[in-house]
Amino acid sequence: MTLHAASREALGLAEERLGEVLAAADAAVSRTVGEELLSVVDLLDTEIGLRRVVSDASAAPEARTGLVRRLFEGKLGDPALKVLDVVAGSRWSSPRQLVDGLESLGYSALLTAAEKAGNVDTVESQLFQVARVVAGSPELEAALSDLAGPADAKRTLVRGLFAGKVDPVVETLVEQVVHRAKGRGVGNGLDKLVKLAAERRERSVAYVTSASALSDEQTAQLGTKLNDLYGRRIALHVEVNPALGGGLVVRVGDEVIDGSTAGQLASLRRRLARA
Repeated sequence: MTLHAASREALGLAEERLGEVLAAADAAVSRTVGEELLSVVDLLDTEIGLRRVVSDASAAPEARTGLVRRLFEGKLGDPALKVLDVVAGSRWSSPRQLVDGLESLGYSALLTAAEKAGNVDTVESQLFQVARVVAGSPELEAALSDLAGPADAKRTLVRGLFAGKVDPVVETLVEQVVHRAKGRGVGNGLDKLVKLAAERRERSVAYVTSASALSDEQTAQLGTKLNDLYGRRIALHVEVNPALGGGLVVRVGDEVIDGSTAGQLASLRRRLARA
């Protein structure tokens, strides 16, 4: 998510308020706040006129806040309304960036709920697994990313695949990514959530593709080497792809370390072609 200066300031203020609201809240309340904020995102996504009015910098902040209060008071809990007060009362660079910022706040509240429940590691792992399921099925990726596909049909598909099999926070996050993918790719959106969950534990993410399954000892050794290499804690997410022939491919951010047999052969072919 790329925000301009005004939007970054507005999001910072809203994040502070969200932190204050959730400071004494338990996991259930935090989850409710996240779900309610994301329900507002869904509304603003479909109601273009409302989105413009709420983000209209020419209107007084009190007018925008009053409008939001009239719309949502009695429909949302007080914690979510307090966050919306700041969102509506702040100056955003564009209506779209307001909605993107609000979505970020919803994600943050849901991940806070996972933290408070003591299972943010499970949420991170399950998000990665869902991302791999989507990435491994081009037909599923296409169905979930289809711009013309009805939102309810996509939501039903997600629930049919994952309901009861993943943490409720994961299910809500996946539904939101699918709902707002709009051609940007569901897999990419899920990978961003994996990164957000990892950051909750002050870790970076390493996506590891191995030709064969790694033992617990091998995984621990790889984690230690990457921690030392990058000078910070690294969260490992491993998938198996026999097509590599042997070895590993490790991706951390934009950096790729290709130690696979297939990668080495491809590198050799490139060198021979240049000779």
